[in-house]
Amino acid sequence: MNKTVVLNVVGLTPSLLGENTPSLSRWAASGKVSAITPVLPAVTCTAQATYLTGKMPNEHGIVANGWYFRDECEVKFWRQSNKLVQAPKVWDIARSLDPSFTCANLFWWYNMYSSADYTVTPRPMYPADGRKIPDIYTQPHEWRSQLQAELGQFPLFNFWGPNTSIASTKWIAKSAKWVEESCDPTLTLIYLPHLDYCLQKFAPEDKRVTKNLQEIDAVCGDLIQYYENRGAQVIVLSEYGITPVSQPVHLNRKLRENGLLTVREELGRELLDPGASQAFAVADHQIAHVYVNDPFYIPKVRSLLEDTHGVAQVLGEDEKPAYGLNHSRSGELVAIANSDAWFTYYYWLDDNRAPDFARTVDIHRKPGYDPVELFIEPDIKFPQFKIGLKLLKKQLGFRYLMDVIPLDPTLVRGSHGCVTAPPANRPLFMTRQTHLLESESIAARDVCHLILKHLE
Repeated sequence: MNKTVVLNVVGLTPSLLGENTPSLSRWAASGKVSAITPVLPAVTCTAQATYLTGKMPNEHGIVANGWYFRDECEVKFWRQSNKLVQAPKVWDIARSLDPSFTCANLFWWYNMYSSADYTVTPRPMYPADGRKIPDIYTQPHEWRSQLQAELGQFPLFNFWGPNTSIASTKWIAKSAKWVEESCDPTLTLIYLPHLDYCLQKFAPEDKRVTKNLQEIDAVCGDLIQYYENRGAQVIVLSEYGITPVSQPVHLNRKLRENGLLTVREELGRELLDPGASQAFAVADHQIAHVYVNDPFYIPKVRSLLEDTHGVAQVLGEDEKPAYGLNHSRSGELVAIANSDAWFTYYYWLDDNRAPDFARTVDIHRKPGYDPVELFIEPDIKFPQFKIGLKLLKKQLGFRYLMDVIPLDPTLVRGSHGCVTAPPANRPLFMTRQTHLLESESIAARDVCHLILKHLE
């Protein structure tokens, strides 16, 4: 099989190629670029599962970045077990064609316990004293200590949160070279998330994005040259395009105001109680799975959603099959936002009653995606001093709460998830193997086939 490398440059679109991306632009000019018609929802886990299986969500089961686990009555985001993906992956298909084939999966999601030969993915440690310690999970297991001994501790706090930077993407790129020189995989999948942060904070047109484009371009240019020098074919793709937004929409607050959502009080704070609610929304960027525990209330909930400003469309049982969302993990209803709107997970009506984790970076405890985690509370006069005091508590072994995240969703200026963007603002697929890319537009599920064609 032909040695192939896939660079997943999150958020990259045809419209962002230009003077700020000289390496990628030159490379694209020598090949071919196609826009990808994204899968709904156009979010990380769903897009990646579709790319790696060639299936729609109703077949692979990844209906969003998180969903309601009905048998546990809990909302869970960012699970890591590959067993959740209910379809064969590209590496399974390739290995069935050539038993000598090997695959390295570097930071693509659902990376743990997969059938890929080599894997590296974030896996923080959470000691009982409340600390969150950066770490990774690897296969083979001994790579965990070897990689971090050579490259340094994985910079988790630069990977997500208000301190995001190019450092995490550079670490991933270095780890890819380390894996390449250790085992020379046939297929290498590399996740490069850097653009995701600035585009959600500022939107693509903001001048502050310029530096980030230049930074990711330098990383990609170096990787492309490195792998092509080793005889590899390179594919550059992205999962979604990020569009400007100006309207946060609070579906859960509307459901609560209409007596459909239940909360549980703990120590003066409010926690969503999904198992006791008639209906609640699991917000994920520009889509929300709305779970209705009693079918009697479905017409009422649908009417409320359709009357909510910022909601473009509501999918029920009749509409979900057209988008491949007719799966048991999906909500009874799926709300899609207008292109300039996005859905918050907020369910409290008084910020003083918000749960303590609402003001922290806590991607697992929050019952929905929260891009406000990219910001520090503007009202904190000396944020670095406050953070320093909390880190001192950590170093001294005390429990601490890093409550520096604001509760102002209007800070978010970019989002993704809906699929109505024009081709220039859609995800892209680039290759120098121009004979394999026949159309200027491809479907998300075609990516798996295209990767296999490069391998042949």
